[in-house]
Amino acid sequence: MGSMSDSPAPLADPHLVFDAAEGRRDLVILGSTGSIGTQAIDLVLRNPGRFRVTALSAAGGRVRLLAEQARQLRVRTVAVADEGKVPALREALREVFGAGEPLPEILAGPDAATDLAASDCHTVLNGITGSIGLAPTLAALKAGRTLALANKESLIVGGPLVKALAAPGQIIPVDSEHAALFQALAAGKRADVRKLVVTASGGPFRGRTRSELADVTREQALAHPTWAMGPVITVNSATLVNKGLEVIEAHLLYDIPFDRIDVVVHPQSYVHSMVEFTDGSTLAQATPPDMGGPIAIGLGWPERVPDAAPAFDWTKASSWEFFPLDTEAFPSVGLARHVGALGGTAPAVFNAANEQCVDAFLAGRLPFNGIMDTVTAVVAEHGTPATGTSLTVADVLEAETWARSRARELSAEATAEAHA
Repeated sequence: MGSMSDSPAPLADPHLVFDAAEGRRDLVILGSTGSIGTQAIDLVLRNPGRFRVTALSAAGGRVRLLAEQARQLRVRTVAVADEGKVPALREALREVFGAGEPLPEILAGPDAATDLAASDCHTVLNGITGSIGLAPTLAALKAGRTLALANKESLIVGGPLVKALAAPGQIIPVDSEHAALFQALAAGKRADVRKLVVTASGGPFRGRTRSELADVTREQALAHPTWAMGPVITVNSATLVNKGLEVIEAHLLYDIPFDRIDVVVHPQSYVHSMVEFTDGSTLAQATPPDMGGPIAIGLGWPERVPDAAPAFDWTKASSWEFFPLDTEAFPSVGLARHVGALGGTAPAVFNAANEQCVDAFLAGRLPFNGIMDTVTAVVAEHGTPATGTSLTVADVLEAETWARSRARELSAEATAEAHA
């Protein structure tokens, strides 16, 4: 293997920390009422001397929780994407703050999170779900903020755009797998990396054949054996689309070619990912399944936050298993490699078509295997995209709109055929 010393600098590099700061860091948390956001706030509340939250954003579906978070953290600004939720949010804020206390400023609308991402702070945690996180990601980078990135979709659909804006060390990954790679890479030189190994739990259907997946139900797909997550990402874990997205993300973050990024099934989810070096050594990052550690890396690196996550009790026996990926039953990882190599708008088409198909599956309009069958068909129709160097946000949005529409059409056709 040749040296990688002449390759572009990786977006996420543990040896290069963008704008390292001493003392308490001011944070903006996007997606504060979701799984990542609520866990980040818990970490902040347990470490008031290290972090201070200045602003929060959420979609608007849980305004009472958003108001309670604002009160606990004493933030300056709260934002909701749904403008129709402003009256309910204002009422909730008045209730939790009490009479006579000044309320935080309220921003609303589809650009509210983007505005917060560019506001005065040290670190922006992007915990938004979906490709709508792209604009806030770009805004945070353009404003010179350190970006703790949990919104993998923004990097996947807008890879060239993100790479054009990000300074070395400006992005700290928050996904458990990429935080694991980030930490393992800190132990060696980039030129000595042979491959990245991304682990997958295998989801609720590990070991099943494609034919055995034909009739699985919504409830079965949502019963993840290890992680408690939202419905879309849980279904993505069942199809292993989530792992495919993580392979693309690893390629973009660390500038490692796709043929040197492996996926291995590890049901216990103790080892979050591994780095193999040219001398044969493999370094694994391991903790019990818990997002506290990756979130703490994203918010605190290069410092570690004590007791951010539980540790193993090494006095108790345990077994750690690893299995090869069944690419026939779970073709999503191979398709993700394909669209990642195509670049341009192909990853956006893949992601948008998948989101549409997951919605159809959850609504009972598409069988489980139909998710990947439809996504594969949409990707094939999209063909070879323009080169990524000329990619614009408008290109991404146009491609996503087409992909969602085409996925809806193909899903409807499949349903009609099934009931014919």
